[in-house]
Amino acid sequence: MHITELTKKSFSIIGKEGSTLEGQGFIGRLWDDANGHFGEVASLAKYDDNGNLCGIFGAMSDFSRSFMPWENGFTEGLYLAGVECRDDATAPEGWTKWTVPGYRYLVCENEDGAFPAMLAELEKRGLSLAGAVHDFHSPANGNDYLYFPIEKLD
Repeated sequence: MHITELTKKSFSIIGKEGSTLEGQGFIGRLWDDANGHFGEVASLAKYDDNGNLCGIFGAMSDFSRSFMPWENGFTEGLYLAGVECRDDATAPEGWTKWTVPGYRYLVCENEDGAFPAMLAELEKRGLSLAGAVHDFHSPANGNDYLYFPIEKLD
């Protein structure tokens, strides 16, 4: 597994929010809703110099909304299926905006078994999660990644 390090300052996401309390399959339903209504937030999204969206995130947080890891063995928490947006953007009705704190991340491609393998890698390196893990889809290359926060920035 290829692991890179990335420092990302605080950023904002507008998306559809749900929780594990909604039952199995809730994440898929959130993505269906977000993708089906993307036109409502497209003008708020951040784009790169090539016209690609800067990022599509499945952001996670504990129930306190403090961006700590999901609880009870990573089985309970909040999820936001959305797009990176301008920090000054206001979420339209039916959408939610999160501003994720800045972190230093270890990043790997989101392949089968990547999550437990990265947790083992963190332990091997003597590191622990400084926040919740996020899913990231890169519109620039079409790949999916996991962002493991290892240090919160000021």
